[in-house]
Amino acid sequence: MAVVEMQKISISAHRSNRKAILETLQKLGVIQVVEADVDETGLRHKNTADARATFEKNADLADQALAILDKYVPEKQGMLSGLAGKELIDDARFDKVVESQQDCMAVARKIVRCEKDISECSGNILKNDNQKESLVPWMNLDVPMSFTGTDKTTAFIGSVQGVCDEAQVYALIKEKAEGIEELSVTVLSAESDMTNVFVLCLKEDREKVESALRSLGFAKPPQAVMGVPKKVVEYCDRDTEKQKKQIEGLKKQIEGYAGSREDLRIVSDYYRTRAEKYRLLGTIPLSKKAFFIEGWVPAESAEAVSKLLTEKYDAVVEFEEKKEDETEPTLLRNNKFSSSYEPVLASYGLPQHGKVDPTTIMSFFYMFFFGMMLSDAGYGLLMVIGCGIVILKFPRMAQGMKKMITMFFWCGVSTVFWGIMFGGFFGDVVDVVAKTFFGYTGDGIVKPLWFNPLTSPMRLLIWCMLFGIIHLFTGLGIKGYQYLKDGDIVGFVSDIVAWYAFLIGLILLLLPTDLFANIAQMQFNFPAFVAPLAKGLTIGGMVVIVLMSGRANKNWGLRIALGAYDIYGVTSWLSDVLSYSRLLALGLATGVIAQVINTMAAMVGEGKGILGLIIFFIIFIIGSVLNFAINLLGAYVHTNRLQYVEFFGKFYDGGGEPFVPFETKTKYIDFNKEA
Repeated sequence: MAVVEMQKISISAHRSNRKAILETLQKLGVIQVVEADVDETGLRHKNTADARATFEKNADLADQALAILDKYVPEKQGMLSGLAGKELIDDARFDKVVESQQDCMAVARKIVRCEKDISECSGNILKNDNQKESLVPWMNLDVPMSFTGTDKTTAFIGSVQGVCDEAQVYALIKEKAEGIEELSVTVLSAESDMTNVFVLCLKEDREKVESALRSLGFAKPPQAVMGVPKKVVEYCDRDTEKQKKQIEGLKKQIEGYAGSREDLRIVSDYYRTRAEKYRLLGTIPLSKKAFFIEGWVPAESAEAVSKLLTEKYDAVVEFEEKKEDETEPTLLRNNKFSSSYEPVLASYGLPQHGKVDPTTIMSFFYMFFFGMMLSDAGYGLLMVIGCGIVILKFPRMAQGMKKMITMFFWCGVSTVFWGIMFGGFFGDVVDVVAKTFFGYTGDGIVKPLWFNPLTSPMRLLIWCMLFGIIHLFTGLGIKGYQYLKDGDIVGFVSDIVAWYAFLIGLILLLLPTDLFANIAQMQFNFPAFVAPLAKGLTIGGMVVIVLMSGRANKNWGLRIALGAYDIYGVTSWLSDVLSYSRLLALGLATGVIAQVINTMAAMVGEGKGILGLIIFFIIFIIGSVLNFAINLLGAYVHTNRLQYVEFFGKFYDGGGEPFVPFETKTKYIDFNKEA
């Protein structure tokens, strides 16, 4: 439950050591470099844009080659292989690949070229197919499509509107072109609204025939094909076979490079790391002989970093005080259990330095409420077993994923606990199976350790509100702790103690009333002194709130008005407490839906012997999977809401910037520190 203290650090050293120092800092991964503005310092930046662009281009080329290998030579991977983490590489293996980086890039270029050639061949095949399809109407033509006639004749190849036979086309042309004696008409094919024809006439009749054809809507073929259609199609078929053989050969070439996949991954991450180093190198202020780095480092690591740089590189390392306009980056450190809930907090906002890190307290409430919402021991066991197997089988999974899986593991433990307390194990499947298939007539095999919410929903509602009040009061208490930490005693009394007194007094006044007794179906009988004590707390808290909430104003009239308005905030407390009824709603939903599924399965399977039992479990499994998925999502969403809206709303501001160290960021590999 802590925000790691940060130390401002300043490093200066000879320019000849800048690359070596940057590589050292990148391997350490403990310093966040602050990019300096050199306009007013007389220093300058080195232009590293070209080098950085070259490294990024090489990394992209290697990535492209790997994507092509994955396309044509996919690796055999299991369903959960993505959780295994990055490939472990020792320094010797890494250095060997770096030495042969040019050979690796040559392989990458060959793979990319093969893919490009495959695309060109595929384009040629598509072109051939399109050309063949366009020539289908002209397959009966035994002269080239570009044929225009002989020395004495003129040929027309094209289409006329409508569906006609040769006699009709002949008659129509003769009708439009009078005096023509020699005319040949051949219908090649006819479509729904077009007839494809070959017309031959004497050269001296060319204009008359052309005019007649134009009146019939004659149009030349749109495709520019020179040869005889049948021969063109044959050529297309031969070329397609040739292109397919080329594609197969290119694919085999790509498959032959499958053994280079690991080297390509290493060299890709090598260039990616170099690009990041040169990006930072371009932001470092330089003089003629020295360079300068400013940044933030965890205070606990500051001395070790200083000692390493001064002894190895003769650098000058100084620790500086934070300036007023500077904000330290935020790095959280919590125990193993609570650290898995840090992404929940980070998605809302990290705490600023000097503020409370609520992760540890929130983690216990989160697990508690999540389990209460899902509240089925069967579903909880699925979560515990599933998440436990994943955690044990994939110890090197990405940290973000590992934290999420661990969080759901503990939420599963809480779900098992609440399932036992409420008597839910896949709904009431044990009792249903026993009664339906084994003739059990007892009251129930699986009994709740506490009570059954389905039969006592109002009782659960009261407990939900009690847990909500504890949650909200804890948030208010954290705010009080922050006041005390900042030395604001007046604020602590006015904004914390007064509200505790006011709210506790109201609760003590409400509990003995008939209204509460009717709702809760239970009666509270307090000793005689509690009533005046409750009134005193309520009135005293109210007076302090009215007088002190607006204490920043010197005008007492405005001050009291603001205090009176702040009293109206008790309604938001009421709505916040009622929000915890979602614990009841989601818990009931899980149990009711599970029981409905079990009842439906029993109705279908009853009286059918072994077949009925099989049908029962098919319906049970399908329904349980859907119920589990829906309510798991609901529990996750609504548990987050209780933290973000109700809990954090009482004390938490966030606003911290995450600590982003300059480190080796890889996509495919991790370095084996033990090798």
